[in-house]
Amino acid sequence: MAAQTATAPGMVDWELAVRVGSRLAGEGPAVDPGEARRAVAELRAGATRSTGLVAEFTGLHTHDAGPPVLVVDRAGWVQATSDGFATVMEPLVDKLTERRGAPGPVARAVGSRVTGTEVGVMLGFLGGKVLGQYDPFHEPGGRLLLVAPNVVHVEREIEADPSDFRLWVCLHEETHRVQFTAVPWLRGHLFDLVRSLGETVDTSTVKDLVAGDGLKRLSESLRGEGSGAGLLDLVSTPEQREIMDRVTAVMSLLEGHADVVMDGVGPRVIPSVGRIRKSFDARRGGVGTLDRLLRRLLGLDAKMAQYRDGAAFVRGVVDRVGMERFNAVWAAPENLPTRADLAAPEAWVARVL
Repeated sequence: MAAQTATAPGMVDWELAVRVGSRLAGEGPAVDPGEARRAVAELRAGATRSTGLVAEFTGLHTHDAGPPVLVVDRAGWVQATSDGFATVMEPLVDKLTERRGAPGPVARAVGSRVTGTEVGVMLGFLGGKVLGQYDPFHEPGGRLLLVAPNVVHVEREIEADPSDFRLWVCLHEETHRVQFTAVPWLRGHLFDLVRSLGETVDTSTVKDLVAGDGLKRLSESLRGEGSGAGLLDLVSTPEQREIMDRVTAVMSLLEGHADVVMDGVGPRVIPSVGRIRKSFDARRGGVGTLDRLLRRLLGLDAKMAQYRDGAAFVRGVVDRVGMERFNAVWAAPENLPTRADLAAPEAWVARVL
């Protein structure tokens, strides 16, 4: 399904978003054809190898080959992510159209290009940084994307052994593929949360950003003051924040679980994993002023907290009860941790186990 047709026509110019994002992301580091072929081959092999390693460590087993693994360039990631955004935003766009009615042709043309450009700028920034991504909403059952130019760029930047670093990246991303494949209800549950968020949206919430203390809070966010919330957090209602708390808890679990798997499996199969982890963690904070500004605006500082909080929760539970009993978290939606549980693993153990 093409991105432009996945939502109401003209609400977002997805083709423009892809053009802008691809142009801003660039092509990545210069790589000769032979090295490029080796990188692609090692990423594919690393993903295949990681499936068994992840299953053995976690006790999560898939019953088939699972969703596809695609090794892409930056433009390919931008296109795939744009398609995913269009799918996820469909309920939201439908709701806004229902409440406001379809815009006129002039407003639709201008508005779609503005939003398309804004989405493109965001995709362009992220397109130069994302190493891999599991897209659970791609039909029919998700797909795993590994962004070869970015992997090569980072491994050069931190002076990592290329083969070791590529397998390390695959371990994290393949964990996500195993999570969604071994837990069939997880994909639908996450999509239902996103759909619920769309159901709560009212166009008046956008006005909050420019009314009252909205601009003040946004300014504080960009300066690194206040709560450190991202742009989306600044326009959310209490009901939306409650849903976002649930989404954040799920994503923190998924990201933290993948980090624990990396650290648990890595020392057995990746000789330089200690050096890689130390260098990569230092790099996660961003490198320049503009980079840090955009990270804060997009809420990526909160993304980094997801790795820390989620990993601390998983380790806290596993240390208490072991991996086998921890896996009760995947049994049903009601067993998922809340945001409060993330800071208190013992509370989750008492509630669920």
